[in-house]
Amino acid sequence: MAYNPFRHFWLKAVAVGIAALLWVAVGGEKVVERSMRAPLELQNEPETLEIVGEVPSTVDVRVRGSSAALGRLMPGDVLAVLDVSTAKSGRNMFHLAPDHVRVPFGVEVTYAGPATVPLVYERQARKTVPVVPSVEGEPAAGYAVDRVTIDPEQVEVEGPESALGDLRQATTEPVELNGASKTVRETVTIGILNSTARLREPRSAIVTVEIEAIRTERTIGSIPVRMQNLRTGQSAQSTPSSVAVTVRGGEEALKALSTDAIEAAIDLNGLGVGRYNLPIRIAPSQVFGVVRIEPSQVHVTVR
Repeated sequence: MAYNPFRHFWLKAVAVGIAALLWVAVGGEKVVERSMRAPLELQNEPETLEIVGEVPSTVDVRVRGSSAALGRLMPGDVLAVLDVSTAKSGRNMFHLAPDHVRVPFGVEVTYAGPATVPLVYERQARKTVPVVPSVEGEPAAGYAVDRVTIDPEQVEVEGPESALGDLRQATTEPVELNGASKTVRETVTIGILNSTARLREPRSAIVTVEIEAIRTERTIGSIPVRMQNLRTGQSAQSTPSSVAVTVRGGEEALKALSTDAIEAAIDLNGLGVGRYNLPIRIAPSQVFGVVRIEPSQVHVTVR
């Protein structure tokens, strides 16, 4: 079949027309320049070094392209990248050039600045520090914090040598007491107040705040002295016949304590007729503890 150059003539004509219109549209676009701020990314940082001080987060960039191409730029399309693999301890100077800036196809970088980016590095160090729990608020009225414990008691931190030199402790999120009248136990996050240092591994701690009733003292007098284990047919008398006892315990419990609740006694087991100086014994109690007895010994006459 012979070639016919006019076959599908109208389809070919339409295609040529569309191509001509595209050429006119593209060729007619103005080339413009725009100044902008581009994020700065550091790559290949040495593992044994830590950057210190302020690091510029953005740099100045000037780009050129068609108005349509620049109008399509989105955040993140323009990125300045510095290779810092040659960094050493101390002050470093890195050059920034247009070819360090990544841009989409059809966009050209004509300027990137500052031309020199100063960065300071220090050697990375590690240190073990105690964890100090943060406790806020007050227990309920009549109660007080008896003891605060934390697990773990220590953590390992890392960062620049200068930051770790002054670092003495890690801390935790606050544990709120909010009028508590019993033990408070919470799991909280451990953190470092110095932002240039960090935990080697993210850790949480269990903080236990033991809360007890405020312990106070009260002296109760005229407590009669009782005779115990007296032999059949015998009688005994103490001088004095009563004592004063100072006890310690919860404030509310001691307020309600009466004389009958305290038992003062003398053990006469195995003693015959005679006179003795014998110690006073106070019966054990879950409500209070004995601080002192006045007098602590009495004269006893056994007949």
